Amino acid sequence: MRRRSVAFAAIALAGCASIGNRSEPAGLADTGEPLRSLLRSRPKLVRALHQASAQRIQIVLGFVEPGADGKPTLSQVGYRSGAEYFYPASAVKTFAAIAALERLAELRAETGLAIDRDTPMALYPLFEGEKLEQVDESHRAGGTITVGHEIRKLALVSDNEAFNRLYELLGQDGLARSLTRAGLAEPRIVHRLSESRTAEQNRRYPRIDFLGTSFQHSLPERESPALQDPPPLPKLFVGKGYLSNEARIDKPMDFNSKNRISLGDLQRGLCKLVHPEADCGGSAFRLEESDRAFLLEAMTQVPRESKDPIVDPVAYPDEWGKYLLPGLLKEIPMARLRMVNKIGRAYGFSTENAWIEDRATGRGLFLAATIYTNEDGILNDDLYEYEQQARPFFTELGRAIGRWLVAPQPKKR
Repeated sequence: MRRRSVAFAAIALAGCASIGNRSEPAGLADTGEPLRSLLRSRPKLVRALHQASAQRIQIVLGFVEPGADGKPTLSQVGYRSGAEYFYPASAVKTFAAIAALERLAELRAETGLAIDRDTPMALYPLFEGEKLEQVDESHRAGGTITVGHEIRKLALVSDNEAFNRLYELLGQDGLARSLTRAGLAEPRIVHRLSESRTAEQNRRYPRIDFLGTSFQHSLPERESPALQDPPPLPKLFVGKGYLSNEARIDKPMDFNSKNRISLGDLQRGLCKLVHPEADCGGSAFRLEESDRAFLLEAMTQVPRESKDPIVDPVAYPDEWGKYLLPGLLKEIPMARLRMVNKIGRAYGFSTENAWIEDRATGRGLFLAATIYTNEDGILNDDLYEYEQQARPFFTELGRAIGRWLVAPQPKKR
């Protein structure tokens, strides 16, 4: 840890000099190294952190390094980590993808059938107004709905329908089992995205058929029991008002029933995917290596690189789903970068969970961060400062990380 701290401190000198005698943001002086030096290295980051409490900023930095027994081990250091609730939005989709791939392996073992991520699926109507779903025109390989294609859509363009289909395959209970097995017992993924459903409706799941070339296997419509109530978190009420059915409710929005996960757990989960050989806390995910490689490829690509589905690069430029990328590219050429990540954005919250690696130097780190930007304090009005405040914040974080990845390492003494 000492050599990394020296490197970060050297990078931070220019930034600290320009800050002058301004007081540091609350909590920064007590933040552990090397995160403290990374944050100090960009004056714009320091200025942003003066609003850290109001904007619910949290940051966790992680490294994989030899542990006491020599096994690679994730070490984490945080700034305001766990200080209050944040809404993870689409950042939880990675865990739905992992759990779905695990579920397919279970089905193969249970049935002896060749059910895999390319097996076509049919999802039957569950709620009023729904229809049988078994066609996906964005899937160039046959136009079918498959777990693999839904995973690529949620990784490349954060497709909510794709997540919801995996949620219906797994259920709250299936997601909870996958997370708990991996030592991530506190996260809760308990509702569909972009669908207004009651708590009871979010525990109901449709009949799903797997339609192989020589078999059909049906999972019946079912309902799962309610999960145990979660422990309390600070500041689960957000904003000063919200819109509901076009009416304004002048009280904070209650997030007690929403999805939740800590930044530390987001990062530990990504660590288990990127570095399964490491001790990331708890057990490994039960992923077959081919499935792990498939998911990593989907989470590494930018939309224009996808051949299936085809994604409009104008609507989805490279940085659309990689918030740190603009800052990273100021320090590292695109050809040298490897970035495995998943973002989330909703209700004014923007979250990034990433592994960033410089292929040339072989140096890499994990970065998970979140920020809340909602100056008028009203949720559901679509007036959030995502582009004006959240994007620049992540750009500065990306630049600080990129500068460290390419910085010369101090010589050993």
